[in-house]
Amino acid sequence: MRKIVLILLSLVGFTCCKETQTNKMAINKDFFGKTKDGIAVDRYSLSNSAGMRVQIITYGGIITTMEVPDRNGIFQDVVLGYDKLSDYEESSPYFGALIGRFGNRIAEGKFRLEGKEYTLAQNDGENHLHGGTKGFDKVVWKASEQIQKDEVSLKLIYLSKDMEEGYPGNLSVEVLYTLTQDNTLKINYKAVTDQTTILNLTQHSYFNLSGTNSILDHELMLNADAYLPVDETLIPTGEIVNVAKTPFDFTKPKKIGREINDEDLQLKRGLGYDHCWVLNEPNIGLRLAAVLSDPKSGRQMEVFTDQPGIQFYSGNFLDGTNPKKNSDEYYPYRSGLCLETQHYPNAPNEASFPIVVLNPQEVFTSQTQFKFSNPKLDQK
Repeated sequence: MRKIVLILLSLVGFTCCKETQTNKMAINKDFFGKTKDGIAVDRYSLSNSAGMRVQIITYGGIITTMEVPDRNGIFQDVVLGYDKLSDYEESSPYFGALIGRFGNRIAEGKFRLEGKEYTLAQNDGENHLHGGTKGFDKVVWKASEQIQKDEVSLKLIYLSKDMEEGYPGNLSVEVLYTLTQDNTLKINYKAVTDQTTILNLTQHSYFNLSGTNSILDHELMLNADAYLPVDETLIPTGEIVNVAKTPFDFTKPKKIGREINDEDLQLKRGLGYDHCWVLNEPNIGLRLAAVLSDPKSGRQMEVFTDQPGIQFYSGNFLDGTNPKKNSDEYYPYRSGLCLETQHYPNAPNEASFPIVVLNPQEVFTSQTQFKFSNPKLDQK
């Protein structure tokens, strides 16, 4: 009889522990693979009591998975990515990655700083893109865990050495991914340098809130009255143009596919949307930058940032060669979109653009938030 009582007590205790665990923030680590150079890469799973889960690997600080509920409480992965590390190494279009030192493009891979010209890799035609041949998206970051009552965090640290990819200064970078109880993923950036350098950090997740093969039925609002037109190589012309009466007007929610194929020179140059929008109220810090919603699932994502711009990219270069996660299929054309909070492209070469220079003794900080919900759709 005593044994039976003890067994019952043990089962009750186990059940209580299991239930308590589901009510807590959690972070778990497992092995994701080794790079071609033999460096071990870990995967961290952050989860909250609401059931949202975000998976991040130390290679590139890449968000590989982001599971959020639809209006019926059904969880689905809403970001594009790969199952295998080798795929990220071989042919990734920056799926889910941290981008640096300089996100977006720099014309002809050159810029001047303190009277000296610096030459960077020309890895996007004649231009420099997303930090070069081996940017922050292709290095292994050092990771540490932080867990509190209402949030759980993964801190990633990387030291970019002087003249790495052609950039001056030893740059120490810290990125803090934090998942909260209200289904918000916060991204906090911090950096210091020992020499004057340039910096433009961003996160390059491809979102698809529906789980279908297209993002054209998604509705997007951008808190921006102006955008940056580009030349034939996707470098901003230096103009800041009002979006009114153009296909670039997302000041009110609009289906992405509504005007994406219009006869418009800028759309032709970008093969769709691949431009930087000038966010309103740039001096007030963290504010709403974008709202993305999917009428099919009811999922909504709000983007908050303190950055001056946001690059909206509609997946125009996805060509059916990137293998899907957990599938024998491939990601088709425009099956994901990016909303990259950042400074303006080619800012080092445009005196009128916000400054991207970081000096010694200064501390660069920035924050972006992705908040998920599933509000009821308005009756139409």
